[in-house]
Amino acid sequence: MITGRRRSIIFFTVLGCCLVALAVTLNVGWVVLNWRQGLLTVLGVIFFLLIIAGLVLNTIFLVREIRRNEQHDSFINAVTHELKTPVASIRLYLQTLQTRDLDDARRREFYRIMLEDSDRLLNTIEQVLRAGSVRSPLHRTARMRVNLAEVTRECVDLVRTRYRLEDDALAYDQKVDAARAVVAGDPDELKAAVSNLIDNAVKYSGARVKVRVFLDEAEGNRVSVRVEDEGVGISPADLKRVFRRFYRIPNAVSSRARGSSGLGLFIVRSVARRHGGRAFAESAGAGHGSTFTLLLPRAAGAAS
Repeated sequence: MITGRRRSIIFFTVLGCCLVALAVTLNVGWVVLNWRQGLLTVLGVIFFLLIIAGLVLNTIFLVREIRRNEQHDSFINAVTHELKTPVASIRLYLQTLQTRDLDDARRREFYRIMLEDSDRLLNTIEQVLRAGSVRSPLHRTARMRVNLAEVTRECVDLVRTRYRLEDDALAYDQKVDAARAVVAGDPDELKAAVSNLIDNAVKYSGARVKVRVFLDEAEGNRVSVRVEDEGVGISPADLKRVFRRFYRIPNAVSSRARGSSGLGLFIVRSVARRHGGRAFAESAGAGHGSTFTLLLPRAAGAAS
């Protein structure tokens, strides 16, 4: 079923094409009738090209604005869900604790669930705040020596605990000595980038999670964090868009991905660029899994 926004995109696209066709017809007819008036013909052609360019740019702008608004709405819905769900859960358990007499085992179970919900709520808030800070030109990145091996291992343990995964579902393979995996940058931002990279792979892995995280050296005196999954995969068209803000892969089958805000990979690429590195994705197509790589330059004086 075509949504209202989809109808708007189609309408403006058709309108732009019709206006361009009308302008071409009128201008060609004018040139044919007045071909002897050389100067006026040249001026007419110039103005015609300007009008065509304006119509094309206007149509592109309108379509992009409609798509951007659609992404914003999707982001708001996802974040609202991610904020409301843990709050409702915490409130329910608190009401249960207040109105019923429970044994110590049940109380401890309720406390554990409420702590997990509060961590989920805090993570969502941090994602939104970090997405705003990495885009701000006024934000300054603290520069210090960070051991990427320690950061990656910590992030793997964090994601494994968050989703209650077994060791074989989320594995870590360090192929470089820790002394050679030192980079210069903000430890909080680097931790957020690596964590989002792993979290994204788990979210889009479907019912069966099988994610591998590799820390290795790369050409150009750089260190790489590579995350491979066997999930839904990415189509060639989406490979160019997955790092955009608010963008989410359509028709994600995983229940974990439905609550995604579309900010994780955007934060990854933003942090990579702020630290002089880069982030990119690779996939053989939908249904064939994907690989995300974060490349960062090694800090000066790291072990050679």
